[in-house]
Order: sequence, then structure tokens, then C-alpha cells
Amino acid sequence: MSPVIVVGVSAEGWDALSSTAQRVIETADVLVGGKRHLDLMPVIPAQTRDTWPRPLKDNLASFMASYEGQSVVVVASGDPLVSGIATTLIDLLGPDEVTVIPAISSVALARAQMKWSAESVDVVTLVGRDHAALLRYLSPGRRLLVLSSDGSTPGSVAALLRVAGFGETAMSVLSDLGTPEQARLDGRADAWPDRLSPALNVIALVCARPTGVAGAWSSTSGLPDEAFLHDGQLTKRDLRASAMARLAPVPGELLWDVGAGAGSLAIEWMRSDPRCHAIAIEAQPERAARIAANASRLGVPGLSVVEGHAPEALSGLAAPDAIFIGGGATEQGLIDGCWHALRRGGRLVVHGVTMETEVVLAQWYAREGGELTRISIERIDHIGSFTGWKPARAVTQWAIEKVR
Repeated sequence: MSPVIVVGVSAEGWDALSSTAQRVIETADVLVGGKRHLDLMPVIPAQTRDTWPRPLKDNLASFMASYEGQSVVVVASGDPLVSGIATTLIDLLGPDEVTVIPAISSVALARAQMKWSAESVDVVTLVGRDHAALLRYLSPGRRLLVLSSDGSTPGSVAALLRVAGFGETAMSVLSDLGTPEQARLDGRADAWPDRLSPALNVIALVCARPTGVAGAWSSTSGLPDEAFLHDGQLTKRDLRASAMARLAPVPGELLWDVGAGAGSLAIEWMRSDPRCHAIAIEAQPERAARIAANASRLGVPGLSVVEGHAPEALSGLAAPDAIFIGGGATEQGLIDGCWHALRRGGRLVVHGVTMETEVVLAQWYAREGGELTRISIERIDHIGSFTGWKPARAVTQWAIEKVR
């Protein structure tokens, strides 16, 4: 197949396209796009026109293969690399097989309407995604542009904001941008009207200061323990921050959270950057379900939860860039299996509270090196009518980077 050319189209349609883009479309054997985009193009004699198959993800490969040997041009909205079809085609066909000719994006049009500079705003796409993903971006005063799936998205976003304690957030729904029907509706999340918006819309948010658990919106390591649903099996805040500092998340990397409990390490890893991925491995069904609930509540619904006992449950999982073992380190073969699965340059952090675990970690430290630390934390508590320090159980932490 010849390289596929993806042409971005604005609301003005054909007349707004460059001469280069027009020529590309006129000479294509096949023109593909949504019906709305195809209707904006003039009829080209002998040219085949086709709309996308449904469901797209399952049928795209065979659909594109059906036009083998023909020149294919795709028409799409604005900049096709902003939550658009060009990204999907590049993932499928490879970067050398796709050329993109962008038009002005809905993001640029929305920023112009709001008078927001590019450096002052973050863009979140909810197109084809779980809307709970928005929650990880919420923080006081933050400006967000949210790309909607359809006319129901603004109402869904308003409901999410209310539940998350951000009900006073200012919302502007910018619809049909770049067309004569362009419109803007302003309001607050806690008073948003219960009706559909126009299908083509972008939501502008200015996040209010939230109510609820203080600091639960922070993107730094060490969320409050109260931010998580748990049954006591939770890596506590200070220990979690220490572990995260040594796991050192990098955008695009994968973490295994082994014996995940409440999933706090996996969740904080994914919250550190939207490109980070994590797999939480947990043997107890109730805890596995709780991990999924925590992930959704804290804005990372894409967290993968594997229910099963380690090390057996680790078989077949994608190779990790970092691993956290929060418990069960004395299980036969667990650390060995994790160590061998870890990529070169990956980081392993293991916590233990028993003498037996400490012996195992000391042996690994003697063999491989790294950093062996005992962490003791004391918190203020009441002693009768006085106050004093109450020590928590000390935790032994072994942290290491795999250099060979």
C-alpha cells in the first residue's frame, strides 16, 4: 500500500484547504472519512469513497488492507494528531506509512475563544476513553481543555467534578467551533443544566479549590492515606513517598505492583504522568476489586489489575521497567522471578516488616548491592492528658537498579 495521507479539514471545508491538500484529495483513488467530512468534499469522478468501519479498532486493519495497491487519502477534523485518526493509523501502519497535512485544531480554536495561551493550559481527551481519566488532572486553579466524545460529555464532566469536590469549577462549553453555529455556554459544575450539548464541543475548565480530603488532588508522591479505600493493607503515605522516589517513574514506563493491597503504588505511578502504565497483582478478590475502584476514583481507570498469587500470576505479563513488592517477599521464587523479569536499567523496591523478610533482603543486598534502609516513623499521639510520640512498625526497604 502507498503511504496513507491524512488531511485535516476545518469547518469551512474544501475552500479553506491549501492547494496542496486539494490536489492530494483530487488525485486519490480512495477517499475515506466520517460522513460529515466526506460531505464537505466535492465529488471526484471515478474516486471511491468510504466511511470508517464499526467498531473501528477491531476492523481497521482489514479495512485498510482492502485498499492495497490504491492511493488512500483520509479526511479528518482539524489536526488529525490531536486525539485523531492519524495517531491510530500511525500505530497500525507505522510512521513511515502515514503523512499528515493538518488544519487548525479544535484546541487552537478553543484557546482563542478563551484567550488562553498554549503554555497556560493542559489538554485532556475523553474521546473513546473512561471519563474518570479527567480526575487525575484536577487541581486548584488549573486550566483544562477537555475534548468531548459527544453531547453528553459536559454533563458527565460536571457530575464527576461535583463528586470529586470540585463543584465550584467554572465550565465553558464551546460548540461547533469555526462554524457559523459556533456557541459558548458558561456556568459552574455544581449548577450545570441537565441537558445535552451540541455533539461537537470542547469543554474549558478553571478548577476551583476542592472540598474533601486535603491534598488528594496532588500529583506528587505521597497522597493522603484517606484518599484510598483499604482494609489496612496499604503502603502508608511516608513509606509510599520513599518507595516512589526510588522507583523513579519515567513517562511511558511500566510498573508491576506485586501484592498490591489497595493499589496505592500503582496508582501513584500512573498519576505521575499520563503516559505511565502499571499492573497491580493481587491475590485477594476483594482487594483486587478495591484496587480498580481506587484507580477510577483517583483518575487512572486504565490501571490493569491481575488477580492471582505471585510469582505464578507474573507469567506472561509485559516486562516491567520498575517493580514494587509491598509484601510476600519471602514467597519462594518471588524476588527471583521479579529480578529476572525486570528490564536492564529497571528499578526494584521491596518492603518488609518481619525478621524473615529482613534476612531475605539482607541476602539479596549482599549478592546484588543496592540500598538497604530501615525506616522508622513516629507520630504524635495522646498519652492520657498529655501527648507523645507513638512509633509505627519499622520497615526494611531494599532498593536497587538493575545494571546488567
